[in-house]
Amino acid sequence: MLLGKNNRIGKTFDEVAVGDSIQITEKIEDQQLLLYLGLTNDNNPLFIQHDYASQTEFERPIVPTVLLNGIITSTISKYLPGPGSRIMELALQFPGVLYHYETIHIVLNVIDKRESIRGIMIHVEGRNLSTDELIVTGTVIATPPK
Repeated sequence: MLLGKNNRIGKTFDEVAVGDSIQITEKIEDQQLLLYLGLTNDNNPLFIQHDYASQTEFERPIVPTVLLNGIITSTISKYLPGPGSRIMELALQFPGVLYHYETIHIVLNVIDKRESIRGIMIHVEGRNLSTDELIVTGTVIATPPK
């Protein structure tokens, strides 16, 4: 369904099915990191300063977990269920780290539908594309547009 100029509604609750999924692959570049740091005023040197990070257990700058969170939630907002959807709950764990200039491959899979809240539960799993290390896992509950 189109609304106004180039706007569309995502899948409704009835249109989403358990098993629906989407995969995205994103390489983390300086532009994304600098935008995040500028928008949030987060000046943690672990995220951007190579000299500082070299003295930590990570040895080089890491990608902020909230940036990965944003990639996940924007994928839900754009594609599954899509425009008009709202995130109600996030339960994500970050067992691994992603470093600058690495690529993450994220799979989102609808695992449940909750009629009582007209929401869907989405399982999330993100892995470093080159090492297959688990970077993020968990669930998101979103309400599709009405």
